Amino acid sequence: MRDRAVQSGIIEMEAQYVIRVLVIAVLIAIVGSLGSALFHLSRGGQGNEEESRKLARALTLRIGLSLALFALLMLAWYLGLIVPHDAVQPAATGP
Repeated sequence: MRDRAVQSGIIEMEAQYVIRVLVIAVLIAIVGSLGSALFHLSRGGQGNEEESRKLARALTLRIGLSLALFALLMLAWYLGLIVPHDAVQPAATGP
């Protein structure tokens, strides 16, 4: 019985590690997409349609990655892989 509980704890820790790595990877991809958009924004001049397309594509990718990150976090929370921290309320003092 104890082995099953230990094994369950190990699997949960591995799942939390995978979620953490996925979140960090998606955040790095979001920052990379923003950097790409900044590069194409600074490089493009007036009437340069190709740079405008690349800029729009990079920003669209960033939005998609942000939505995927939100969905990943909500799914992980729903499955119990991540839990929010309890907010500690300060003790109320007199008036």
